[in-house]
Amino acid sequence: MRAGPRAILSHETAAELDGLVDKRSKMIHVTVPQSQHRQQIAGIVIHRSRRSIAVQRRGRLPLRTATEETMLDLAEMATSFDDVISLLARACQRRLTTPFLISETLGQRARVRWRTEIEQALRDVAGGVHSALEYRYLRDVERPHGLPTAERQAKAAKDGRTVYRDALYRRYGVAVELDGNASHPAEQHWSDKHRDNAAAVDGIVTLRYGWADVTEHPCETAREVAAVLARRGWRGPLQRCGPACRA
Repeated sequence: MRAGPRAILSHETAAELDGLVDKRSKMIHVTVPQSQHRQQIAGIVIHRSRRSIAVQRRGRLPLRTATEETMLDLAEMATSFDDVISLLARACQRRLTTPFLISETLGQRARVRWRTEIEQALRDVAGGVHSALEYRYLRDVERPHGLPTAERQAKAAKDGRTVYRDALYRRYGVAVELDGNASHPAEQHWSDKHRDNAAAVDGIVTLRYGWADVTEHPCETAREVAAVLARRGWRGPLQRCGPACRA
């Protein structure tokens, strides 16, 4: 109301209200039409837009931008594309939106930072990518080195429990688990061990990689995955990702 009659909450504030982010913003973000001018207001960041902004239509107040609009607004301000991937994956995992709806909104914007990358990432999220690390593994390890295409978030039942494997090469009985954090709480360690043990019972070899393995040593990681796959019947070949490939 302070920012004008056509103002709506947006960016970090809209993301917080929709449950897209867990960290609270220090400022309140509001979007207004380009023609609407107001003096600076303490505690409020005013964004101006020439477009007709889609509003969240779930009947909840205060008014705020639609989740898909909020996603793309935050993508414009992100410091890295890894942050964008995390936002895309989190929004879809929490069922706040879908890759299709984000893609539709993307097509309505004349200018979008990282448009091509976001379009590819949306296809990968739709295919089961759930985190920035899983996207990096697919983009930097699996695809450029010619590894077979893994099944993402492969569902399995064991002892009445449902487990999901980040990347499963089902034909060869090899699973790759990707741990984005350097350390996990004890209950997460137990869950990981249970999942790995369940895989071993099914004859599946589990390889586990962290952020550094995938982002700093993708070629070496690809070589190791390829070696295990080869022992399980994959005939390759392992490909070079570029002139300086270390695989």
